[in-house]
Amino acid sequence: MTIREDIELLVRKALADAQKSELLPKVDVEEITIERPQKPEHGDFASSLPLKLARPMRMNPMMIAEKLESLIPTQGILDHVSVAAPGFINFSLKQSWLAEQVEAIRLAGDTYGNVDIGHGQRVQIEFVSANPVGPLHVAHARGGVIGSALANIMEAAGYNVDREYYFNDAGAQIIHFKRTLFARYEQQFGRDAQVPEDGYKAEYMVDLAEEIKDEEGDRLLNLPLEQALDEIGALGLSKMMARIREDVKLLRINFDIWFNEATLFTDGQFEKSIQLLRDRGYVTENDGATWFASTRLGDERDKVLVRSNGIPTYFASDVAYHYNKFVERKYDKVINIWGADHQGHAGFIKAVIGALGLQEEKMTLVINQMVTLKRGGEVVRISKRTGDMITLRDVIDEVGPDACRYFFLSRDANSQMDFDMALAKEQSQENPVYYVQYAHARIASILRLAEERGIDFSDGDVSLLTHDSELSLIRKMLELPELIELITRTMEPHHLPHYSSELATTFHSFYQDCRVVSTEAGEEAVTKARLKLVDAARTALARCLSLMIMDAPLQM
Repeated sequence: MTIREDIELLVRKALADAQKSELLPKVDVEEITIERPQKPEHGDFASSLPLKLARPMRMNPMMIAEKLESLIPTQGILDHVSVAAPGFINFSLKQSWLAEQVEAIRLAGDTYGNVDIGHGQRVQIEFVSANPVGPLHVAHARGGVIGSALANIMEAAGYNVDREYYFNDAGAQIIHFKRTLFARYEQQFGRDAQVPEDGYKAEYMVDLAEEIKDEEGDRLLNLPLEQALDEIGALGLSKMMARIREDVKLLRINFDIWFNEATLFTDGQFEKSIQLLRDRGYVTENDGATWFASTRLGDERDKVLVRSNGIPTYFASDVAYHYNKFVERKYDKVINIWGADHQGHAGFIKAVIGALGLQEEKMTLVINQMVTLKRGGEVVRISKRTGDMITLRDVIDEVGPDACRYFFLSRDANSQMDFDMALAKEQSQENPVYYVQYAHARIASILRLAEERGIDFSDGDVSLLTHDSELSLIRKMLELPELIELITRTMEPHHLPHYSSELATTFHSFYQDCRVVSTEAGEEAVTKARLKLVDAARTALARCLSLMIMDAPLQM
């Protein structure tokens, strides 16, 4: 339970007691909001409940606040409770209790910040899921970073999470890929083969064809065309997927499941899902095609599931895939992290969920917007290595995985972002990645110094931590469990890098204000207490970096 929840329980009990004793009239209250005030002088937490109750209770909010304040005990975590105009209740935490939390943080170790709001519910997060017809680019990287960090955070919140890559190995784009690759393969032998109009024109297809030529020789030229297309397509897709697997590993992403779209059709989920929609009255036949009546559930237009030529559309694949997620695999919650090109797909997916008879809140759709790469003030459009598109590997090679992860995570997924690769490489306080990691390295150096001097701080007395900067650092560390809960409820992991930067700033301020390892006589006890605080800060900052899948360096 978080501090916020502890205070909410105290307020809720005070309200019940006030209504029971008729100090306040009885009205129904579903939610009691406890927030952190913008100004520290207003305390650690505040509630605007009296303002919310003023109208239904027909009372002055200040009077409501005063009656509630009189019934809230100050033993335990609270030092004092006060009332502020126009009707706030402010809560200040007890300094001795704050100091004790240093021990609790150190004891929690790499589980610090965990909360149990998921209660073991099964969650599937599907992200990246790029078609295996080309290399991953920066937009895929952004979705990959958001998805992998969100998965970590939801596990810290008590969910059982599966990270899944949906491998689109069926459909029209695969046909275009096969035909393009075969044309490039033929060109390797001097044939005058033309890349189809709807094919893939980028240079990587030439490289792929050359690689297959080196391995297979001219064998594929001697096969019937359809067989040659199938074989070269399988070879090409296998190589592209191997590269995608390598690329996501470079970005420190590990998937629990690689799901093949083709299995939806071979294992029967497609037929089962369409029949379920048909039974529920959402399938129609028109012009020889099979349609999903998604407009009945709020979508803009009905969608074709099976064309008149008998070929299923990607809408049909999505129906079958979500049937597989919810009905076959029985996930309690599904989170789809898609790129900006899927923005118009949101209404359809919501309609699918409704048509399958599921609660809408079981599925969350996160759309990550476009990324503009810059180097200083100049937009980067072309790869220096290939003269072609900028790939994920290009960016990782230039700035490293830590910078990629921090910057891609630092903006709300719904907003477009500029990624300045020049700033990402700077070793200065202007670069937030360097700034946060430097804080961890500084902590490690302090702890090394203590070890070199033979200082055993295991018996340090944390009650000596009374300086404002010491208490500010403790307060900032105690925000992490609340933050994990907030991110889990909002699906907004961009709060974590910002918190990490704030925690680093608070630590740097403490370091400037409070000498940790002192050689002066009589300072041994304070030194030991502050070393415990530094060790707790290491725990909290390392946990943030771990959740973001970034390195926690011991020196820089």
